Amino acid sequence: MPEPGDALLSQLRLVEDQPLDERARAYGQLHEELRARLEGGDAASSRS
Repeated sequence: MPEPGDALLSQLRLVEDQPLDERARAYGQLHEELRARLEGGDAASSRS
C-alpha cells in the first residue's frame, strides 16, 4: 500500500532528473500545485 508522500517523492525524483532550466519550471509548477492544495484545504476546513 503506497504511503501518502510517495506521489510527492516520485514527482520530486522526476524533477531532479531534468536539466536545470526545465527543473526550475517543474519546481515552480509543483509549488503552485501544492499551494493550491493547501489553500483548498484551508477553505474546506473553514466551512465546517
